[in-house]
Amino acid sequence: MFKFRSLYSGSSGNSLFVETPNTKILIDAGESAKKIETALNNMNISVEDIDAILVTHEHSDHVKGLGTLSKKFQLPVYANQETWDAMPEISSKISEVNQNLFNINENFDIGELKITPFSIPHDAANPCGFNIYYNDQKISIATDLGHMDYSIIKNLEGSSFILLESNYDPNILKCSRYPYSLKQRIAGPNGHLSNEAAGKTISYLLNSGLKNVMLGHLSKENNFPELAYKTVIDELCNNNFDENKIKIGVASRLVPSEILNLEA
Repeated sequence: MFKFRSLYSGSSGNSLFVETPNTKILIDAGESAKKIETALNNMNISVEDIDAILVTHEHSDHVKGLGTLSKKFQLPVYANQETWDAMPEISSKISEVNQNLFNINENFDIGELKITPFSIPHDAANPCGFNIYYNDQKISIATDLGHMDYSIIKNLEGSSFILLESNYDPNILKCSRYPYSLKQRIAGPNGHLSNEAAGKTISYLLNSGLKNVMLGHLSKENNFPELAYKTVIDELCNNNFDENKIKIGVASRLVPSEILNLEA
């Protein structure tokens, strides 16, 4: 058993769930503690059964409920030093015994899972994605990417499943009511990944065994789930890939996704 579920994914809040027979983790806790607890309870999972929460970076849509969850249920939290330093209000709620450090590109274990954090380009202190290994299988979490580069591609290669950012459509962003500075930030090298860039990334990774993708962190104002999906499918078709050979879903910002069984 190797399962994944997006509890919430979007600019309003992010939290992901990964489960093996004896290990359960959350990646980020960017919604309220109550909403995350309710989502888990609806899966017949108690928050007390969570072994750890991994933190990608300190922005509020990734850590909003982190301090409360850890304090209430005594949950271990894993983040790199720069991220801990960048969220003093959150860390003040978390007991020292539950504050755990990891270093980028260095493996660490949580129960049955091996975790490898890798750097991503985003306007945060030291943001990262995660490669997660169980048995002989690898899955990846990669959102809040200002751009795709060789290093990230190499980290994503060999993954059977990826939760990949597909944040915005450039034309919608261009015409949105956002101030120019915010538009520049989103589309900039340390902002977010467009639908088209997500599609090109998926097309490339199909050659390395990718079988399942969930598009995540969609913008409420500058994207639509149907548009993100269609743009990615169009990219696959442009590269002569059979869209029926890969499963592509879109994570909701409001409700948990289906539970994906990722066993090979």
